[in-house]
Order: sequence, then structure tokens, then C-alpha cells
Amino acid sequence: MVGREDEWASLLEREHHLRLDNDEPLPAVRCAFWLCLNLTLRGELARATGWLGRAQRLLQRAQGDCVERGYMLMPAAVRHEIGGDHEAAHAAAAEAASIAERFGDADLLALAVHAQGTALIKSGRVGEGLALLDEAMVAVTAGEVSPMVTGIVYCSVIEGCQEVYAVRRAQEWTDALTRWCEEQPDMVAFTGRCLVHRAEIMQLHGEWDAALVEARRAGKRSTQGMNLVAAAEARYREGELHRLQGDFEAAEAAYREASMHGAEPHPGLALLRLAQGKGDVAATALQRIIGETTDPLRRVRLLPAFVEVMLAAGDVEQARTACRELEEIAAAYESPMLRAMVADARGAVALADGDARAALPLLRQAGQAWQEHRAPYEATRVRVLVAQACRVLGDEESAELELEAARGSFKALGAATELARIDALGQPAAEPHGLTARELEVLRLVAAGATNKAIAADLVLSERTVDRHVSNILTKLRVRSRSAATAYAYEHQLV
Repeated sequence: MVGREDEWASLLEREHHLRLDNDEPLPAVRCAFWLCLNLTLRGELARATGWLGRAQRLLQRAQGDCVERGYMLMPAAVRHEIGGDHEAAHAAAAEAASIAERFGDADLLALAVHAQGTALIKSGRVGEGLALLDEAMVAVTAGEVSPMVTGIVYCSVIEGCQEVYAVRRAQEWTDALTRWCEEQPDMVAFTGRCLVHRAEIMQLHGEWDAALVEARRAGKRSTQGMNLVAAAEARYREGELHRLQGDFEAAEAAYREASMHGAEPHPGLALLRLAQGKGDVAATALQRIIGETTDPLRRVRLLPAFVEVMLAAGDVEQARTACRELEEIAAAYESPMLRAMVADARGAVALADGDARAALPLLRQAGQAWQEHRAPYEATRVRVLVAQACRVLGDEESAELELEAARGSFKALGAATELARIDALGQPAAEPHGLTARELEVLRLVAAGATNKAIAADLVLSERTVDRHVSNILTKLRVRSRSAATAYAYEHQLV
């Protein structure tokens, strides 16, 4: 717990051999179990597998029922979980919980119940799963389990909450974990992960400077505790904060270091490339990683960024497809934040598709949801989209009010990149027509005498989408007919 892991492992090995010398196979199994778990957390999988095999062989020689059989079910539950067989993982954890109750072993019961909850969440039974995680945490916060199990369950439960975007629960348990860590200032184990979780929640709430301090502390503690996974997560979080603050050089260095430690640097790195004007690089990277990611909750982490990148590239159809998938996943998991993400993405797609009237209620819904989650950055980005929708509908005054409010929020956050973007939007379009690139394409085909059906075929759009584009063109040009729009196009040399 104080970071002397090599010494701890050495002592466990000595105890293991002494137990065998004294013909005490079950305590020897316990030693092998903890060695296996420790080595797994450190990423030394070959040695971990070796100790697991030894423990299983010793257990086969034991006579009668014993609590150690429950402990040895936990690695099986983890293997099933990693393999995507959530039902088998739940069954193994449930059997372990039953053994724990029979022998009155609080440590095993907490481990097994939290593993059951994780399996249920992964299979889409979020409400039941979160209830089990809460049950495991009751034993932890009451001080009923050992320090090692306390730390393991704390970190795993918080990670499970964040994975399904149960932010309020994650914050509540993160606060409890922070208090537990602060009560033991010499402790190194688990404190790195604790700080990473705190940094992530601080980032969501707009406390970016404090989050950056926590992320850096997390990286140092994780490295000291030989937890390379947590160290990589800390560096990724640093990269995210630097990107949001407009320090692209520092962001890139942090993403690269996170990748070197084994963390996936996307979607953050892809969004950095987009901000640098390298949309094609961002699109290629996200298409690659989405193509190789099958777990729905891991895809959720990528899909909003993919929608943003595709819309920036003008590929509304791919953005719409990603938005539909996000909506399907959100329907399977009970999370208000996922619903906010869906409304946000749907509003952005509708706006890019030329349907500002349909976009506005979705964007208002998303903005309200982000405010309820105390997520000022996300809420402010939605306000910018609302301003764009108002401008498309000719309500310039409302657009200016939204942009003014957004500018103030971004300035308070220190969101340098978004401030630059909003300044570009702050003025009406330099062109007298104010049309988007897609609307110009449609206008030129209208001027050439093409019907909406022909335009749809030529631009690979639906007729409904073309109808909306034509309607927006007439509104922006302040004309009433296709012939008047054609005359305007020739008069202003748009064709």
C-alpha cells in the first residue's frame, strides 16, 4: 500500500513456500491468488498466469469445500469479462459471492458483488448493475474489508460508473475515495487512479486548471506505484486539458506519452488534428479505431468525436450513421448524460443537413441537459450551434446574443481554441449571400434548371434534404421562387 510492491511480492512468495513446507495448501493458494492479481495489475501477464496455474493445481489437491474456491472463481470471471461473455462472468461472480456468504468472507463478497455489477452493466442491465456496485461500496465505506480490497473496489466501481456516464454516482464515490486516500498520506497504491478520476470530473465541471494539477499528480503517483495503466490515463487527461486550452504542442506531447504507456490517444488526438486543420488525418484515425472497436461502451467514447469530424469534413451521411448508432447504444443504457450526447449529435447533424428548425429543439434539449450535469464547456458549444441555427433562420439578433454569451463562457473556461472559432462566427458572413458550400452547390444546380430529384441524385442526398436546402437558399437570398434565386445567382456571379 505504500508503494514497496517488489518487497511485498517477495514476502508473499516466501510465505507461499513456507505454507507449502508446513503442508498448508489453502493459505498457499491465497498467496498465489494475490501474487496473480498484483502481477496482472502491473501488466506482467505471463508471471500472473503462472501463479494462477499453480494456485489452481494446489486447489485441486484440497479436500472438501473452502472459501479459496471462491477466490479462484474471480480470475475466471475476469477472463469471461475480457472475452465479452458477460453472462458467464456474472455466473462465476455470483457463485463466488455465494461461497463468500457461506464462509462469512467480507473481502471475497465485496470483490464478487462488484464483479457481478460490472457484468450486468456490460450486458446492458445498468440499473441492476449499479445497484450491486453500490452494495459493494457499502461494505467498503463501512470499513468491513481489507485495504487492498477497499482500493480495488473503489477504483473499479468508479470506473464502472464513468463507463456508463453515471457521473453523479462517480463523483460521489470519487469524493469518498479521496477522503480515504487523504486519511492515509503515506499510501501510494490506488491514489493515482483516484486523482485521474478527480481530474476527469473536474474537467467536466469546467475546473480545468485544478484538473491539470490533479492529472499531473496522478501521473507521478501512478509511476511511483508502478501502475502504468493509470499513468497512461493521467497523461491522456493532461492532453485533453491542454487541447481544450489551446496549447497544442503540450497536448501532442501528452497524447504521445500516453500512447507509449499503452493508452489509446484517440479520440483526443483526432480532435487535436481537427483543430489543427488536419481533418483528413482525424477522419482516417477515427475510422480505423472505430472499425476495430466492438464494445458498445468503448464505441460511445469515440462516436461523438466521429460525428464532429465527419461534419467538419462535410460528410453528413457518415455523421448521421454514427449518430444513429449512438442513439441505439443510449437506448440500451440508462444514462441521462448519454441522452444529452445523443441530442447534441442529432442537433448538429440536423443543422449541417440544412434543417435548422428541426435542429433547434434538439440543441435546446442538449444544452439544458449539459447544464444539469454542470458541464459548462459542452453547454457552451451547444449555444454556438444554436446561434448558427438562428442565423440560418434569419434571426440575427438572437444569434448575436447566443454568441455573446458563449464568448463569455469560453473566456471564463480558458477555451482558447473555441474563442478563436467563435470570433470567426461572430460576424455575419462576408459574402452577401451567406450560403454554405453545400447550399451554393444546390443553387448552381437550380440555376442550371435541375429538379430537386435530379439534384438529390447528383449530390447523393435525399430529396427531403434538397428541399430543405432550397428553402434555406430562398430564405437567405430573400427571394420567393427558384427563378428569382437563379437570377440572383447570375447577377452576383455565383454561376
